[in-house]
Amino acid sequence: MPKDKTASHVRVMAAARDEFMEFGFEKASMRRVGERCGLTAAGLYRHCRDKEDLFDQLVAPAIERLRSWMDTHLTKYLTTVRDEGNLKWQDSWIDMMREVVYPHVEDYRLLLTCASGTKYKSFLHDLTQTAQEQTLQYLPILRQKGLSIREISPAALHLLFSAYVTALFEPVIHRYSLDEAMRCLETVEAFFLPGWKTLFGF
Repeated sequence: MPKDKTASHVRVMAAARDEFMEFGFEKASMRRVGERCGLTAAGLYRHCRDKEDLFDQLVAPAIERLRSWMDTHLTKYLTTVRDEGNLKWQDSWIDMMREVVYPHVEDYRLLLTCASGTKYKSFLHDLTQTAQEQTLQYLPILRQKGLSIREISPAALHLLFSAYVTALFEPVIHRYSLDEAMRCLETVEAFFLPGWKTLFGF
């Protein structure tokens, strides 16, 4: 990509972010995005297919970062269970918030507050569903290894994860600073952790 096009693309992305954050996806205007970054409609559409593609370019990397962390997190737990026969408490979603979400907090705020009308409109619900599905993968393995796992229905597990995930992302929605968010999330962890440990046989 030529240097001038790279610089132009950076301007387009910055303008699009400002437009979506101010108006949300549904009310955002491609015309205003062009005005914000000084491009004609033809120039703007060299950088995206349409408004949805523009939004996707902004948030897709954030989605991928979360998926990567969660996949690594799951693999680590499964490896520990299979190799050592127990489930040691390792990293938690608080680490995910610190290491993945808050360094790119504006991307996640965009997902949480501006995605109505896009395929990301149910972001937190989808994240909860993924967490539930991953957990259900290793519960049978834990039982095979002799851990005392309480019986819990998928519906009840969904309720727990929904409450947990919602609490974790509230500081993002409400624009807490990193320090304030971490203090609040430590409280969330102190509340949920004993329950998770009891449920999963620690």
